[in-house]
Amino acid sequence: MSRGWDWESGEGLLGLDDPEEWDAAFERGEERLGTAVIGLVFHCSLAEVSPRIVKAMQLPDTGQRGFAFTAAGHAARLNGELTPELYAALRAERPGRKSIAVNAIDDTFDYVPFRQLPLWLKRRWAYATVRNKLESWSLRSVDAVWDAWRAVCGRRS
Repeated sequence: MSRGWDWESGEGLLGLDDPEEWDAAFERGEERLGTAVIGLVFHCSLAEVSPRIVKAMQLPDTGQRGFAFTAAGHAARLNGELTPELYAALRAERPGRKSIAVNAIDDTFDYVPFRQLPLWLKRRWAYATVRNKLESWSLRSVDAVWDAWRAVCGRRS
């Protein structure tokens, strides 16, 4: 334990500001590396933290991997960009509606300018936009049919 970072309980890890400390914890096989990488995102440059986020995205613990993807989303929010390694890691996760990477990708859509996105992510953005619009129209039409049905039936229960 150093400078108030408790790897056992995870207390204080969001304040982690030393990439070398994270590397040493990774070598020791510590738990909560995903939590700690979020702290690095808040305190270090994108170039310093990017390789550590990618390592954390490959952890065996699904919960800690989820935190690593959260860190990628925070990196997009704070920096307005991601590194090519982070884009590759997001793509490797096979992003879909139920993917662990979906929130990180959504944050990337929200905070990284469209012109800076890689081509595969631009295509995913277009697909998601069209899908969401079609779902919206579908739900509105179902609501309209249901409202018409209630009006015709006189709100009988």
